[in-house]
Amino acid sequence: MKDKFYAYIQKLQDQICAGLEAVDGTTKFREDLWKRPEGGGGRTRVIENGNVFEKGGVNISAVHGKLPEAMQKMFGVGEADFFACGLSLVLHPKNPMTPTVHANWRYFEMYDESGKVIEQWFGGGQDLTPYYLFEEDAKHFHQTCKTACDKHNPEFYPKYKKQCDAYFWNAHRNEARGIGGLFFDYCKANEQMSMDDWYNFVTEVGNSFLEAYVPIVETRKNLEYTPENRTWQEIRRGRYVEFNLVHDKGTLFGLKTNGRIESILMSLPPHVQWVYDHHAEAGSEEEKLVNVLENPIDWV
Repeated sequence: MKDKFYAYIQKLQDQICAGLEAVDGTTKFREDLWKRPEGGGGRTRVIENGNVFEKGGVNISAVHGKLPEAMQKMFGVGEADFFACGLSLVLHPKNPMTPTVHANWRYFEMYDESGKVIEQWFGGGQDLTPYYLFEEDAKHFHQTCKTACDKHNPEFYPKYKKQCDAYFWNAHRNEARGIGGLFFDYCKANEQMSMDDWYNFVTEVGNSFLEAYVPIVETRKNLEYTPENRTWQEIRRGRYVEFNLVHDKGTLFGLKTNGRIESILMSLPPHVQWVYDHHAEAGSEEEKLVNVLENPIDWV
């Protein structure tokens, strides 16, 4: 399974990068290959200062070795070996009318002393973070997520949409990071789903990413905007940074497993503002977004 999924994310990285380069039209991804001293490595691809994307990354990694002590405590186990691979992406467009997007699909294995797999699971999801709320964009993104889920189980979309709203929640701000999407974790074999079934589901979601995001970018990338719109975007990006550094499991896992710091912090936007005690103006488009972030709604 680990070889099968790693081959899949290598191919998916190529497909997504090609699709995004076509949208940007001017700039290509730069590639870095890196190795982890304890075992494994990855392929980082970053796009910067493009026509559409101010900064973004589409990264894959496969790491293995002894389970770090911090992760032993998290999983409630003693010494063990592990393998983890995944694709993680974040895209920060230049135009404030175009939303930031994040996605991640991953697979994890843990072994006993004889090398036998004792734990294995999939996780992942995709979520949208707009700076200005276009309801048709939110509906399109969520409908694409739902269509992918429904091919496998009609209960998946409502369940994983709810988990996404709960996970991407900035508790210290009492608001969501964005308008959600899907979030699933610890997807293990059970009576209803084998690991092959989970593989088919996770890859279905991964394959839906470009369909979920690219039409939104094409619609919004050339809209006019003001310096005030840009300031609002940078203030909201600050909330994105806060979530990633305070709450995000992927960031914390990377830091605790001696991951490559440039790849881990790739998700941070290049231009951000923190304005003291800032509030959106009453009745404004900015306030419209904040109201939805404070009270997540069902889009489909």
